[in-house]
Amino acid sequence: MVEGHIPFTYQGETYQTYYKVFGDLKDRTHPPLVCLHGGPGLSHDALLPISDLGDASIPVIFYDQIGNAGSTHLKDKPPTFWTIDLFIDELENLLEHFGVQDGFHLLGHSWGGVLGQPPGLQKLILADTLAATSLWGQSNMQLMQFFPKEVQEGLAGGMKDPKAFQAALREFHAHHGCLVKPFPPEFVYSLDQVFGENGDPTVAGAPILKDWTVVDRLHLVRVPTFVINGRKDVSQDFVVAPFFERIPKVKWVTFEKSSHTPFWEERERFMQLVRDFLKLQV
Repeated sequence: MVEGHIPFTYQGETYQTYYKVFGDLKDRTHPPLVCLHGGPGLSHDALLPISDLGDASIPVIFYDQIGNAGSTHLKDKPPTFWTIDLFIDELENLLEHFGVQDGFHLLGHSWGGVLGQPPGLQKLILADTLAATSLWGQSNMQLMQFFPKEVQEGLAGGMKDPKAFQAALREFHAHHGCLVKPFPPEFVYSLDQVFGENGDPTVAGAPILKDWTVVDRLHLVRVPTFVINGRKDVSQDFVVAPFFERIPKVKWVTFEKSSHTPFWEERERFMQLVRDFLKLQV
């Protein structure tokens, strides 16, 4: 494993993107897998089980998106600074830094699945993600109804009261975020990057996904795509169904013993299915 920082220049200012690579990028026999973490505002740590794939044949690249965890924090930037285009530019900068922009795979988890398909993408994994903010909101509202009033109120208040939101979110995640008990330390650490005592809620509080949808553009996804969700996932079937219905080359697996993090909950099967998909000749 190697780690470091990549300079990222955006709108005339230069920031630092923290990265971590498992496997050998130089002597690889398959394109690398670039993993996009959730949030917005979390960190790569929650995805670290996917480093199981980081052998000589499938190197795995993780990074913390700008404003988060090990990358440059920008607490003074206005909400309008935080856009999908910003994070796509950062992704493309990372691809060019490693010289893999002409051939790579992407795994986008949750919010990470929003960041599209840059040129050079060969295969796409949409893990526990969303095709539209409205579907995500509908799912959350459905699932919240089964929780006590204080949990519902904490979730509904959002980042206006981070401490109440964090407590409610922990309870919600115990049923729909990660079924491993106790929570893996890496999963907790990632959440704490936003909600912990020293967390930074700047990115999480920005309205990046307000009224966002990609449903009407999914037919433009031309690469083979693997859609993943869990039976108890916030990304319920109806949240991810548009991917399966509209992407031309697509497969879909629901992990029956998982919620939002099947790479923790059914780790061995998750890795096997992802490995098979990435190595499959198309």
